[in-house]
Amino acid sequence: MKYVLITPARNEEAFIRKTLDSVVAQTLLPERWVIVDDGSTDHTAEIVESYAKRHPWIELVRRGQDGDRNFASKAHAVNAGLERVQSLGFEIVGNLDADVSFEPNYMEFLMQKFSEDPELGVAGTPFTQNGDYDSSKDSFEGENYVAGPCQLFRRECFQEIGGYVPNQAGGLDWIAVMTARMKGWKTRSFSEKRFHHHRTLGTAGKGALRALFSYGEKDYYLGGSPVWQLFRVSYRMTKKPVCTGGLALLSGYIWASLRRVKRAVSPELMRFHRKEQMKKLRAILRTLVRFKKVDSFRLARTESDTGL
Repeated sequence: MKYVLITPARNEEAFIRKTLDSVVAQTLLPERWVIVDDGSTDHTAEIVESYAKRHPWIELVRRGQDGDRNFASKAHAVNAGLERVQSLGFEIVGNLDADVSFEPNYMEFLMQKFSEDPELGVAGTPFTQNGDYDSSKDSFEGENYVAGPCQLFRRECFQEIGGYVPNQAGGLDWIAVMTARMKGWKTRSFSEKRFHHHRTLGTAGKGALRALFSYGEKDYYLGGSPVWQLFRVSYRMTKKPVCTGGLALLSGYIWASLRRVKRAVSPELMRFHRKEQMKKLRAILRTLVRFKKVDSFRLARTESDTGL
């Protein structure tokens, strides 16, 4: 299958070479890779330009700095990249962050998954980070979620969900996956492979505790259930930094609630999201009372197997 990649990049000179080298080494190359320099003040654009001179399928697009930067900038950057590929023939469009890397047959593997299943709308893999983090073990999003740093969409699916919603508060990649699933598309993270995320998720421009506080706020304005949030906080308290990380997560959720931050999702999507969270929680509790180990990545299968 033919695919294109879009990469929004801002001040990524520390990591973008790793991403560039990974894509250049792929056994199945993209038809076009548009890297949108989103107002960088470092050498990001110059690094990309040096690769584009050697690989004509890489294109650099420069966007000026936004007066008031927010998470919507990513959506605008992706849209700027999409404008450059509309005339090309492709079935798959991928959003790729500028701080990831993966093995040479990574994209070929995912294209094969799309070829095998015409109902597959969004695909990706779990990811690793420094410090022995593996999202398949250390996150409860599960195999039906596709992590934002590397999301591949079937073109029809991306069009049906309206692409990335330019939400200033963030969560646009999460909203895209959840909306696709709500509309009946299969969304799948395939555990046979991993990509490596070189910057700890959510820490761009902030420390680990501040990032967790922000995640707590995001859990609220993306419509997360308070019952699920208490479970998530309790689980996070067992991880480093012990207790303080969970408290930061809880504080962010409560702070957003007290401020009555406007929800970034529709009532329909919030109901869908909370229903899925409660299914996961019941599956976890069912597993625990049986004194079995919880497989956080395959909770959806647990729900199906137990009739939940």
